[in-house]
Amino acid sequence: MSENVWGIVVAAGSGSRFGSPKQYEVLRGRRVLDWARQAMRTNVEGVVMVVPEDRMGKLEPGANAVVAGGATRSASVRAGLSAVPDRVEIIVVHDAARPLARASLVALVIEAVRNGADAAVPGLEVTDTIRSLDGGVLDRSQLVAVQTPQAFRADVLRRAHEGEPEATDDAALVEAIGGTVVVVDGQPDNFKITTPTDLKIAGLLLG
Repeated sequence: MSENVWGIVVAAGSGSRFGSPKQYEVLRGRRVLDWARQAMRTNVEGVVMVVPEDRMGKLEPGANAVVAGGATRSASVRAGLSAVPDRVEIIVVHDAARPLARASLVALVIEAVRNGADAAVPGLEVTDTIRSLDGGVLDRSQLVAVQTPQAFRADVLRRAHEGEPEATDDAALVEAIGGTVVVVDGQPDNFKITTPTDLKIAGLLLG
């Protein structure tokens, strides 16, 4: 467990593409979000769970704080930030819909921030050909597919969220204020649960 490191597990999504809040689906006897939280607990001092407003008041074992999410992912992260103590030096943000992330990946992004980065994100090499809708093929050697968990210097992440900006991930907000973001090796099976088929595949991998 890393002192002065807290985690935020973002579990406030409605699951519109899945058909229900996927983070509450059962995966090998546990909820998807429980698997995501487990990877964090080994490496952090405290965990904030960000849940849908209608789940507030329900018991969340292993969480130091539970807060209601916002209308967007960025708003949900800001809600989580409000529950992280000011003394914390590093914050790890993880999507509850990525239940296969290993504790070793959490440790890897934390270590990259300890070594001087403002933010560290896991990334995977892009193997498919990527074509822009405007025409033309992009150079995939310059691209990575980004995952969570992502680690940040706490003061930089808080500053990046000032003014309530929006982005698909927090690293983009850190870059927008001039912060340094490093990419560490991602985990190939750390995919995001988006469809019922994804849930079945995750179950097979865990089994």
